[in-house]
This record gives sequence, structure tokens and C-alpha cells, in this order.
Amino acid sequence: MGLSRRTFTFAAGVGLGGLVLRDRRWPLRLPRMQIDGDRVLRHLRGLAAFGRTPEGGANRLAFSDADKAAREYVLGLMSGAGLTTAVDAAGNLIGRRPGSQDAPPVMFGSHIDSVPGGGNYDGPVGAIGAIEVAQSLAEQGIRTRHPLEVVVFSNEEGGKTGSRALSGEVESRELELMTASGKTIGEGLAFIGDNPAALDAVRRQPGSVAAYLELHVEQGAILESQEIDIGVVEGIVGIKRWNVTVTGFANHAGTTPMNQRRDALLAAAQFIWTANRAAVERPGRQVATVGRLEVEPGAPNVIPGEVLLSLEIRDLEMDRIDELFGDMQLEAMRIAEETGTTFAFDQFYVSRAAPTDERLRMIIERSARELDLSTLRLPSGAGHDAQSIALLGPVGMIFVPSVAGISHSPREFSWPRDVVNGVNVLFQAVLGADTL
Repeated sequence: MGLSRRTFTFAAGVGLGGLVLRDRRWPLRLPRMQIDGDRVLRHLRGLAAFGRTPEGGANRLAFSDADKAAREYVLGLMSGAGLTTAVDAAGNLIGRRPGSQDAPPVMFGSHIDSVPGGGNYDGPVGAIGAIEVAQSLAEQGIRTRHPLEVVVFSNEEGGKTGSRALSGEVESRELELMTASGKTIGEGLAFIGDNPAALDAVRRQPGSVAAYLELHVEQGAILESQEIDIGVVEGIVGIKRWNVTVTGFANHAGTTPMNQRRDALLAAAQFIWTANRAAVERPGRQVATVGRLEVEPGAPNVIPGEVLLSLEIRDLEMDRIDELFGDMQLEAMRIAEETGTTFAFDQFYVSRAAPTDERLRMIIERSARELDLSTLRLPSGAGHDAQSIALLGPVGMIFVPSVAGISHSPREFSWPRDVVNGVNVLFQAVLGADTL
């Protein structure tokens, strides 16, 4: 499982994941340590209490009671860090600190909502880390040239509503989409005290952000397996999603001969296999996934008449996503002709690929080097709020290792040393971005 570079002991008690995992090299003794590592871990533990599951993970779904309570906790941390706080119409928590000049802000942050049955590091490390950077700057009397904005974005896991609203990407029809909390996005925004009808008011213009930095756990095993301290993200993959409706004809399973059937599920199964094959056989790092399948009428003695499935494609280049989707559509036409069915594709989600800024990559690498930390450039296969903010200004992302590459799980874990390393690099990178 790749745990060789970390020795650890288990101790009784409740930590972020139900157990306290103690790194024997803690407490830290790092050169140019600028942030309070113990405070970071204490605030992460505090946040983990909201929506805690019996397994020690997090059920802090966007727009849930746990999310609402956690947002109040985070607003308190922001105020304690000397930030002037506000909540915009998209549900974003924003903490502001003035700069010495009238200039676009340097923005940094992440999110605190989780997937169902998720963990305590995906999002919270970046959100709590950003607040810690602001607090450390205030305590050390460091005033930046640019104003600073710490942002905790709303509903990241359910469609990146908060960050996409800032870049004007949220369409009015999305307010009717259901979230994992059981509320629509519109209902959820109203629940947390905002006005979804005023989303247009939060939109910002290109050039309105001097730089955006996001600290995040890798959610993969590359850094840990290669014993690298800090990942410098080259870019974030684009994502497109479709609802695919396969229509056949529902009929009696016992009286309809096999050669007279128009079986929608059989056609859907063939499509899923050929879609996977298309993604595997094409050179590149693209991935394609069918993650949802609904069959009608869903009876054991009835030939399926309709199937609704999801299709998601991810790649660093949007054109390659479109090319792969075109191949899949051709396969669907072939399958439809062979099975007497029809296929309909309805695109319902787009998250555009976002290359990070080379200047910010170099700033992150220099910040890590000054702390004697090793770095590796790598892409992000997961979506992040930075994708939308990239429409407003240059973005950079900092990854810290994820143990065994586990994410979206109660077993999600990053070592305390790695978390604090990441926050300290973020501190230095914010100061570097202030020079842009």
C-alpha cells in the first residue's frame, strides 16, 4: 500500500478518521516555518465534527444541516483570523483583508462540503489552510500589496456552484437540479440564507483576480509512491457529462422471441462496453465512466423498454473530449441499428479544462525548495474550483500526498506533516503571488 516512507503508531481516541495516527517525526522542525501547524490540525479536527459518520468520515453534503453548521464554524475562524467576512448569493464564504494598493485580489481557498460517506481532507485541507495563512500573516504583521480573499466555495461536490457562479457559468436551469441533500440547488441556496435569484450579481469579470491558489490533497497515489512532498499541478482536466436515454420496447419476457426483441438494457450494455473500449484504445490520459443506470420498467418478467444512463468523459483538452464523444456517438448509432433501439444524448454538465499558470508553478516550486521539500509536476484528474476561477485570472494548485491514493472515503488520510508542509508552501506562494 506504499506506506514505507511513513512510520506510525495507532493510539486510542478520536482523530480525523476515528483514530489518532501519530507521525513519529511530529512536531515539525522546518526551516522558515511561517504557520502554526498545531492550529491547522486543531481546526481540521473541529471541522470534522460536523457530519461525522460512525466510520470516522464525513457526511457533510452541500445544503445539509451539517453543512450549514460547518459554515458557521468556518465563518468564526475567518473572523478570528482578522478577515472581514461576507456570504454572497452563491453561498460562497468570503474573508477579505485589504492590501496596500488598489489592485485585484490574490484569492485562495477551497471547499468544505463532502460527498456522501466521504472523508475529512478533500476540501477542508485547502479551506482551513487558507484561513491559517491569513491568520499567520495578520499575526506577523505582514501586509500584502494586493488585497487578499479567502474563499470557501459552496456545493463543490455537487457541481461547483459557488466558483462557477463567480465566473458566470451557472445557468438558471441548474437551480432546479437535485443535490445529494435532497434539496435542489435553488432550495439549498435559500436554505443557507442566500438569494438564488441574485446569482448574476456575484459574477466577476476576466482580470478581476490577480492570482488564485488552491491547496488540496492529491486524491491519487503518485506523490506517496514516489516519495514526493509537494505536487505542482500542471492543469485540471475538463469534464463533460451526458444523460443517455436508450429507448426500446417493453414486452413480455416469456412470449417474445429473442430475435424479435428491442431490449434497451442489452443495447445500453453494449454501449457501456464500447464506450470503455473507445477510451482505452485512444492514446492519451482521457477517462470515460458510466456511473448511473436506471432501467424501466424494472421487472424480472418484462423486457426493458427504456434505460437512462450517465456518461462522463475527462481530459486535459476539451477538443479531445469532443472527439472521443463523437466516436461513442457513432458506436451508439451502430448498436441502435443492430438492436432496434434509439439513443438520445443530453449534455447537462461542462467543467472546462484549466491549465495552471507557469509563473505560479514556479512560485510554488521555489516556495517548496526554500523549505527543503521535493516537488513533482503532475495533472489533476479530479475537478476543482480552480477551473472556474481560471476564467478570471491565473491559477495555481498545490497537492500534498494522499495515503494509498484513497479519497471520497472515510479512509481518506494525509499525514499531519504533509498537511502542514502544504499550508506552509501555500503561505510562501501567496507572498510570491503578491509580486505578480
